[in-house]
Amino acid sequence: MGGLGPGIGGFEILVIGIVALLVVGPKDLPLLMRKIGKVMARARAMANEFRSSFDEMARQSELDELRKEVQALRTGQGMVPLGAEADAAFREIRDDLNRPLDQPVMLAAPDEWPDSPPVMTPLEAEPATAPKAKAKAAPKARKTPTKAAAPVASIKTASGKSRPIRAKKVDL
Repeated sequence: MGGLGPGIGGFEILVIGIVALLVVGPKDLPLLMRKIGKVMARARAMANEFRSSFDEMARQSELDELRKEVQALRTGQGMVPLGAEADAAFREIRDDLNRPLDQPVMLAAPDEWPDSPPVMTPLEAEPATAPKAKAKAAPKARKTPTKAAAPVASIKTASGKSRPIRAKKVDL
């Protein structure tokens, strides 16, 4: 498959060119080729316009379907109740989110098996540290979690000197 399309190869194009040269003549052949080029350009422009309008209609149809789905979700149509177990899980999450921050957090013991009943242990408070005497000013409390320092290791370079390498920082 080469040339202009399926079934038209280099040899067929050569035969068409020789026949056109004999029928039209060498004098009018460039004008004929220019007209054929303009017709082909118009045909391509029409095909591109048709394709873009078809794509636009498909996009509009998808948007209409999406609007119908959103409207159905807003009105509650087509929704299936999840059951008491899901309601209990959502209630537990909501209660945990609404819990005051000064209450202790209960964590499961790390040596539990997944199928054993949970053993809850209170989270220990962090020990308070005394501020250093040479510190300029106490930093303000940050709302975002801090980043942990990366572990430091060293590697020997080609010159024999060792230089420190740092791993990527990890968000806590």
